[in-house]
Amino acid sequence: MSIKEQYWRFSLIAIIIGLGVVLFTQITPFLGGILGAFTIYVLVRKQMIFLTEKKKMRPSMAALLLLGETTLFVLIPLSLAAWLIISKLQHFSLDTTIILNTAQHLADIIQEKTGYNVLDKENLLNAVAILPKIGQSLVGSISDLSINLVALIFVLYFMLISCRQMESWFYTILPFSQRNKDRVLKEVYLLVKSNAIGIPLLAVIQGVVALVGYLLFSVPQPLVFGLLTCIATVIPIVGTALVWFPLCVYMTITGDWINAIGLGIYALLVISNIDNLIRFMLQKQMADTHPLITIFGVIIGLSLFGFMGIIFGPILISVFLLCVNIFKEQYLDKKLP
Repeated sequence: MSIKEQYWRFSLIAIIIGLGVVLFTQITPFLGGILGAFTIYVLVRKQMIFLTEKKKMRPSMAALLLLGETTLFVLIPLSLAAWLIISKLQHFSLDTTIILNTAQHLADIIQEKTGYNVLDKENLLNAVAILPKIGQSLVGSISDLSINLVALIFVLYFMLISCRQMESWFYTILPFSQRNKDRVLKEVYLLVKSNAIGIPLLAVIQGVVALVGYLLFSVPQPLVFGLLTCIATVIPIVGTALVWFPLCVYMTITGDWINAIGLGIYALLVISNIDNLIRFMLQKQMADTHPLITIFGVIIGLSLFGFMGIIFGPILISVFLLCVNIFKEQYLDKKLP
């Protein structure tokens, strides 16, 4: 290869990388919608192929039909749940007087026994003041959610109408042998399907089980906290404890000891165990993903991709490990002459 050809090649690579970085940084606000469109595409692509190739339906009509299905069964329920949580939290108020008096009484006892002032009223007021800020943050996220939902619909539509062409183009640019391309694509497909179906199913089951407990033990706004429990299931390690543990504390310091103890026992014995059982059962049935990959993948994915990171974080780690394994098999495991 001549110097001129090398110059052209490396210049083209530099242009591609440079423009790619610029475009990626500018498209970041829409990343959630794009990843969401890719997730739904993986779930409905077989329907699209069936409608266009078996039923001979026009791609545009088939895409609109699947967009209607997506809107009805995915986007509308998610939007309604988000609206319900935000609207309820805006009007949710705590009896701060009881909280302050009870907590201060406990702090006085601790100070009397140990001489250490654990709490004071200023710190308690600052802690309680955080709640309205959380509500304001939730309200501010509505516009981002709306923008990403619109991006999801547009991107998904064009992915569907160019289904075969897009997949063929993507398949040709993968830097693997044909066998390894199939391995990578199969791994991504199984992981997307596993996370996109398994995680929401787990969240719904977990939320319903938690809702039963909230109703049994007289939790205020049980439906709202049931929905928050659904969301909390995606957070590794702590999970639903982010919801039920503060509720137990709140009910304790407001004097509702019996329900607080009952809810704590119910959460530890029922909610937490169902979380562990169903989470790994679903993962094993749909994709053989190691629990550590799921845990660290969600942690990394949430920081990189936002909410969609619960799906694409584990995929990122799994594909990385798969690429390392492919490199090992292809270059390191070969016997030296």
